[in-house]
Amino acid sequence: MAKPPDIQINTRANLIGILWMTLAMAFFSIEDALFKEAAQSMEIEQVILLFGLGGSIVFWLGLLWRKEPVLIAVQSPVMCVRMMCEVIGRMFYFMALALTPLSTTTAILQATPVVVVLGAALFFGERVSLLKWLAIAMGLIGVMIILRPNSDEFSPLSVLAVIGLIGFAGRDLASRAAPQSLSTFALGFYGFLAIIMAGGIVSLWSGTQIVWPSGHASLALIGTIFCGVIAYIALMKAMRIGEVSTVTPFRYSRLLFGVALGYFIFDEALSPFFWLGSLVIVSSGLFITFRRISPAGLSRTH
Repeated sequence: MAKPPDIQINTRANLIGILWMTLAMAFFSIEDALFKEAAQSMEIEQVILLFGLGGSIVFWLGLLWRKEPVLIAVQSPVMCVRMMCEVIGRMFYFMALALTPLSTTTAILQATPVVVVLGAALFFGERVSLLKWLAIAMGLIGVMIILRPNSDEFSPLSVLAVIGLIGFAGRDLASRAAPQSLSTFALGFYGFLAIIMAGGIVSLWSGTQIVWPSGHASLALIGTIFCGVIAYIALMKAMRIGEVSTVTPFRYSRLLFGVALGYFIFDEALSPFFWLGSLVIVSSGLFITFRRISPAGLSRTH
């Protein structure tokens, strides 16, 4: 028996969104590694500022090429909320990225889909079943296993990544609610403009003077900008094509990329608690995903 046309359309849109999300996570992971490399020879706030400046220039040129207005987006209250969440997410995540292991920071960030699905239920009216609520709770427990707040190995700096993931979840939800008339280039321009604001806030707080980066740091910074732009475009397409509760769990693929880069490039040690927590997080995300895209799940609302 053939599936109804609307189910076929939703399935195709979700699959395309999943592919875009996986591509975005791969490039975000490479961006993280290059950012961490640049931050080893430059001040964190300077890397944030230059990264935001480079990305905003790229998207600004894209707006000029498409002959789209630059300032019209500021008239949208949703864009103001999105920029505020972007500033919070980027500022705290980048500080965590520079000051804590890449693999740990990446693993903590994997709780973002849990918060996004929660926000989709609260703000977009997507119904969430009891089993999904249990999966969300398990995902949060997985993050606590990695953090281990009651152990001697707990680092308060890991809280920076937690604050960052909350900001990213708010950004993703606001991207979903942003007017469809706003193109990916407009969203990208204001997203990187928010990164400049985040770097400016950290610079004012630390009082660091801007210095010209070295050759090695410059190459790492250019690579960070390139990967960040590609990842940003892919992420926006994923969030605007597929259903939020279906597409966002595939952000967990970033864990695989981040762990591989952290292990092979930065020689980061991975404890049994890290693997256990990561397994719990990924399992909860996969459960949410399969419940959503299975034929049974497509035939009813959760």
